[in-house]
Amino acid sequence: MDIRIGIIQSPREIELELGDDVTREQLKADVATALSTTDGVLWLTDKKGREIAVPSARIGFVEIGSDKETPRIGFSI
Repeated sequence: MDIRIGIIQSPREIELELGDDVTREQLKADVATALSTTDGVLWLTDKKGREIAVPSARIGFVEIGSDKETPRIGFSI
């Protein structure tokens, strides 16, 4: 599953491909918990095992992609 996080006052976004063990509902709960306080931290682990921490006060948006792998062929969107 792909996730994209927009950071406040930063032109770049964080894009991660999460492992297969993470469910959409679990991810939504983790994001909601981190956003519930201004001093919270959202911890994510990508498919390669790297751990990423995002301070909740800096999160502008979170976009959760599809759970299913869709093959990308040619110029498809």
